[in-house]
Amino acid sequence: MDTQGKTPRRILHIDMDAFFAAVEEQRRPELKGKPVIIGGGGDPTRRGVVSTANYEARTFGVHSALPLRSAYKLCPQGIFLPVDYETYAEVSRRFKNVLLTVTPLMESGGIDEAYLDISDIDQTSQSVASTIKTGILRATGLTCSIGIAPNKLLAKIASDLQKPDGLTILTEQDIEARLWLLPIRKLYGVGPKTDEHLKAMGIDTIGKLAALSQEALIAHFGSSYGRYLFEACRGIDESPVVTHWEPKSFSRETTFQTDVKNWQIIARTLAALTKDVTGDLLDRGYQARTVTVKIRFDDFRTLTRACSLPSPSDREEALRRLAFSCLKRVDLSGRKVRLVGMRAGNLVKKDQNHSFS
Repeated sequence: MDTQGKTPRRILHIDMDAFFAAVEEQRRPELKGKPVIIGGGGDPTRRGVVSTANYEARTFGVHSALPLRSAYKLCPQGIFLPVDYETYAEVSRRFKNVLLTVTPLMESGGIDEAYLDISDIDQTSQSVASTIKTGILRATGLTCSIGIAPNKLLAKIASDLQKPDGLTILTEQDIEARLWLLPIRKLYGVGPKTDEHLKAMGIDTIGKLAALSQEALIAHFGSSYGRYLFEACRGIDESPVVTHWEPKSFSRETTFQTDVKNWQIIARTLAALTKDVTGDLLDRGYQARTVTVKIRFDDFRTLTRACSLPSPSDREEALRRLAFSCLKRVDLSGRKVRLVGMRAGNLVKKDQNHSFS
């Protein structure tokens, strides 16, 4: 117990190693040792992005979110495979069931990662990690990397430090000795643009960021993000492990293989997206009050238009009519469209909205 009489927080972050690629290698052993790249429909000549690359492919510079065509240029000998989400989701359920045998205090961080609050477990961190690794290996045949720290931020950073099949434990005493030596991109929430901006300021490590005052960070990055950076680089994070969450929206989008300026094709695509989103609402028992349509042109300029209903709905016809009202507010003017997206937001649970059902 600490001096305040409270059990010190121990948060565990688990990240499955190159998850999609690892699943594919398991069911096709002949892929092991070869560069495997998962993304889109698996055709690198068509539009799409990399979802996962195994460690062999990463040595060529291939990484998540890279366009498939770029990945092919970097690694033409790579084996490109389509995303098989249903299979990956099933394996995800199996590894998360293992986690729930350790503690019910689990927050899903996506299909291949999760947080656990192990503060009250009467075992060493090493013992808990060993139990999880053994259980996941038996249930799925796959490896994972684990980080354990006083909060979610540090645990997530820790899980990425020794991949694959790693275990990293960080304490508050490690912040200056270990965290501050890391490249700035290792700090969760720092993306390519922020990284570029900080490097232009001469800041390439987390420690150098920690040398800046909160006022300086707010001046550069605004109030909210500036405060976040000030706390994050000092290892400060009070966010809880959330075992249950409500979605804020449901969305779908389609990137055309060839840019489109035919209004009917755009309209049909929007109608199909609306049908899919409506299915998501019905499956999860939600109704939506707001619809947002996203249009990205061939020059990557992106516009969004939102429309709202007087009362929430999960009826496809009502949401489609609203989506087309949004689309009418976009000046297409014969321009080529690269992407169409549709999002349903301002959600309410259907069982909490009887007056609108």
